[in-house]
Amino acid sequence: MSYLQFDKKQLVNLEYSVQRELLRSNRAGSYCCTTLSGCNTRKYHGLLICPVEHLDHEKHVLLSSFDETVVQHGSSFNLGIHKYGSDVYQPKGHKYISDFDFNVIPKTTFRVGDVVLTKEVVLVEAKQQVLIRYTLVDANSPTKLQFRPFLAFRNMHTLSEANLYANTKYKEVENGIKMRLYDGYPYLNMQFSKDPEFVPVPDWYYNIDYYKERQRGYKSNEDLFVPGYFEVPMKKGETIVFSASTDEIKAKGLKRQFTMELKKKTPRDSFFGCLRNSAEQFFVNDGKELDIIAGYPWYGGRSRQTFVALPGLTLCNDDVKTFEKVLKTQLKKLRGGMFPKMWGNGYQETDSIDAPLFYIWSLQQLYLYTGEGKKLWKKFGESVKDIIKAYIDGLDFGIKVADNGLIKCRCDEKALTWMDAYVDGRPVTMRQGMAVEVNALWYNAVCFAYELAKKNNDDEVLSLYEGLIEKIGASFTDGFWSDEKGYLADVINGEEKNWQIRPNQVIACALPYSPLSKEQRKSILSLAKKELVTPRGLRSLSPRDPDYCGISTGDATQREKVMHNGSVFAWLMMFFIEGYLDVHGKGGMAYVKRLMDGFDEEMTEHCVGTFSEIYDGNPPHKGRGAVSQAWNVGAVLRSYMIIEDFETKK
Repeated sequence: MSYLQFDKKQLVNLEYSVQRELLRSNRAGSYCCTTLSGCNTRKYHGLLICPVEHLDHEKHVLLSSFDETVVQHGSSFNLGIHKYGSDVYQPKGHKYISDFDFNVIPKTTFRVGDVVLTKEVVLVEAKQQVLIRYTLVDANSPTKLQFRPFLAFRNMHTLSEANLYANTKYKEVENGIKMRLYDGYPYLNMQFSKDPEFVPVPDWYYNIDYYKERQRGYKSNEDLFVPGYFEVPMKKGETIVFSASTDEIKAKGLKRQFTMELKKKTPRDSFFGCLRNSAEQFFVNDGKELDIIAGYPWYGGRSRQTFVALPGLTLCNDDVKTFEKVLKTQLKKLRGGMFPKMWGNGYQETDSIDAPLFYIWSLQQLYLYTGEGKKLWKKFGESVKDIIKAYIDGLDFGIKVADNGLIKCRCDEKALTWMDAYVDGRPVTMRQGMAVEVNALWYNAVCFAYELAKKNNDDEVLSLYEGLIEKIGASFTDGFWSDEKGYLADVINGEEKNWQIRPNQVIACALPYSPLSKEQRKSILSLAKKELVTPRGLRSLSPRDPDYCGISTGDATQREKVMHNGSVFAWLMMFFIEGYLDVHGKGGMAYVKRLMDGFDEEMTEHCVGTFSEIYDGNPPHKGRGAVSQAWNVGAVLRSYMIIEDFETKK
């Protein structure tokens, strides 16, 4: 039985069903995404969205949707659904949905009179191909199915418009046709396991509305091309499989291919089954390297987010091999001790002051999991030493270790920490100077390097780091801690200190090496519990702060202003959980378990079976932004690992 349950009243209620999104990826850069009702509400929605490297290194929507029509006794019942204008849905196929199951892959059951039809969608692993299996479960009279493909052939960030340049001609292939609307694109091969009749009725469908884009302040209307329809007669109990692929395939093998792909999938029969399934979708293997996509639908790679997400995404499945493969892929991008903030599209700017420190933290988690200090130092020790040396010698954007041992930066044009929102080209959250989490991570990194160097008798490192550790620790507490306030400054910039209550200081409480005393950590975590902790993660700013904004709505500018001034981030919860249990011991276990229950509730609220990029700071903490974010999923998985390990070891 599926852990994710929806009843018929929810499924036919558009106010409910169009708010819940479904996501699948193929672990090679492609994905499909739509809503529970099947109605696309974003320009990023579609059944086959895949990278077209030679065009622009971006993902492109090839097949937007695929409408089914049941034909019986000369009457047609269209199961598709599209939104037009302000509030017009046509056709209204959602009213025929009688059941939805998500135990392994999405399975929708339609009931039209005496006809019962199921539809199952799977994205083929490592191929640019989507498969849809239809089963006519019940029918008391001759039945035909018609299928209309809605084609886009455009960059996922844009919208298509009807034009005279589109190539509307098709070519026949085995059990189907292939088309490409524009030069430079691959052909989209649309084939069935059973030979259909294709009826060419070329037409543009105008002004399909993606209302979530309008809510986000973007253009929201699109024209999609429908070349005609396929017609297939079906008998009761019969199954057919449809394939949309950039490669022409052998149609006779489609049913077997669908079954094989189904066997690869992780069941979503529990909360953790959903999480593990979601975790698998962020990995991207191009045949040479293995990396992580930061989120869906619009994110590419982010070095910082990769390192934060990696322990939870892999070690929850005891997958050390994948962990190391991703680290090795990232190390190929390391230049002069720094990682590029993003990967893809030729982006090389190293404007991420903390990414190398999170890399070392991630490596530290692998060490704590395996205990293989000598092996890890041999594989990754040189990169750790290069990173620490780079901070000491100095980097771009004024990043350098100051005389007191702390890392500082002096750049008012770049947001160098994870709080990196921009408005009009300027950082929203100015954190120039010495940021608290950066220096906590710096202290932890040097201590960890010293520990591994000691295990490996690396005398050169030992002599260099020993005095540095003491200097960083003393400067950190002297500079950031306030006995009067009972918490840490967020940023030190010269003589000025920013005392806004933000979650960055919580990271300092949870690192394996912390310069803070137990009482100091207890005070900080108590404040965070009161001001920042929610059932979806930690707020980025205290609600008592005049800059706080608890709801993320409006256009891009407004959303960027709110992003780090009140929005909730789930990934921060793992640092709170780890620090809280370390300080409170078994006495804190009941509280953190109750806290984690909030994530179970989220499983059916925004994108089914995963966690959103951010949440509103105000209750009910609605999901916003990208529908599935790697470091949030990884952090929640790691939080449960922390709780389990604590129960086992303590």
